[in-house]
Amino acid sequence: MRVLIWHVHGGWTDAFVRGAHDYLLPVDDERGPWGLGRGGRDWPASAIEAPVGSLRDEDIDVVVLQRPAEIDLTEELTGRRPGLDLPAVFLEHNTPKPEAATTRHPLADRRDIPIVHVTHFNQLYWDCGSAPTIVIEHGIVDPGLRYTGELERMAVVTNEPVRRGRIVGTDLLPAFLAAGGIDLFGIGVDGLPQAMAIDRERLRPVGDLPPALLQTALPVRRVYLHLPRWTSLGLSLLEAMHLGMPVVALQATEVSRAVPPGAGFVSTNLDELVLGARLLLEDPDTARGIGAAARDAALARYGLDRFLREWDTLLADVSDATRRTGRRTAVTAPDRPEEDGGPHAHRNGL
Repeated sequence: MRVLIWHVHGGWTDAFVRGAHDYLLPVDDERGPWGLGRGGRDWPASAIEAPVGSLRDEDIDVVVLQRPAEIDLTEELTGRRPGLDLPAVFLEHNTPKPEAATTRHPLADRRDIPIVHVTHFNQLYWDCGSAPTIVIEHGIVDPGLRYTGELERMAVVTNEPVRRGRIVGTDLLPAFLAAGGIDLFGIGVDGLPQAMAIDRERLRPVGDLPPALLQTALPVRRVYLHLPRWTSLGLSLLEAMHLGMPVVALQATEVSRAVPPGAGFVSTNLDELVLGARLLLEDPDTARGIGAAARDAALARYGLDRFLREWDTLLADVSDATRRTGRRTAVTAPDRPEEDGGPHAHRNGL
């Protein structure tokens, strides 16, 4: 298939473009959020930068939407309406905001564009009305077992911790300094020690590293600390587990499913988590064993092959459903007859 998808979430897309399709990534002169293209990522050749001005002439089988504005944008750029004459799915990365249980999804009650959630928690909490929904859990490109834990410090990966505050658990970081030092990775971490009036050696900003360097730097630290209260399941958590890092994580959203017993310390009790972090920092052998269990758990649930198989099934089902209802699934000559047929039901309700 030829799949149209904007580069919105680099970590998630890193797994998606490893499949067997051609992936058309819109690019414009600004290379901003609506035309980033590959964004300098080391992706397979099948991830193709497509100038926005050429999309009307491209042969596109399906579009994976990730922002509501992409529905109208796709029609503007391709001349085809997502869900009507272009097969489409909407990929929802995030937890609902502002309300946890009562926020209506922007595509609620639409029957022509299925909503794909990346976690079961998100599917449960978003109000999608009668819109068909499915869960395809994350897939991770395995970086391999790299854990050494030689540096007796905790690692945190977070973006904009000053601005996002309690959402990402920024306020919880001082409690863990009682267990040991923390190294911060991600966008906007440099100003956090000053904002919290904490010595930079105890709360040490490392910066926003590219994926290859991050995968080298993280497993040198002994513990991975994951504290978001209300975000979707962070890919950095799953990547740390793949690296073989033991985890200390706040029991929020999907974490208890991602980190099974034996793979780390998971709790809503902050004192328990601090004690767990201290134990792992002081006992490298225990940390290594728990990290190995974390890697096994991550490989079993978030493996790349399973992820790509489920996406292949969904994209094929959506395209087939469109054909069966007599709608076009690709750019065709005007005189080409369209297929007729009855409704198509996906195994998960599509």
